[in-house]
Amino acid sequence: MIEIICNDRLGKKVRVKCNPSDTIGELKTLIAAQTGTDASKIILKKWYTIYKDKISLEDYEIHDGMNLELYYS
Repeated sequence: MIEIICNDRLGKKVRVKCNPSDTIGELKTLIAAQTGTDASKIILKKWYTIYKDKISLEDYEIHDGMNLELYYS
């Protein structure tokens, strides 16, 4: 299990525990369950990289304690 911190820079910081083999889409559903927003409206970024739903966290080399930027569409 790894823990990922997602910050939307509007005062909401979410800590999510998931497996490295989970996809970005599954991570978005976990974030949506905590924030109450729709998972299809969540966009995860790191700098200028927009993470795609079907690729796993270990393929993106997302590790324990990493911070991601949380945006809403």
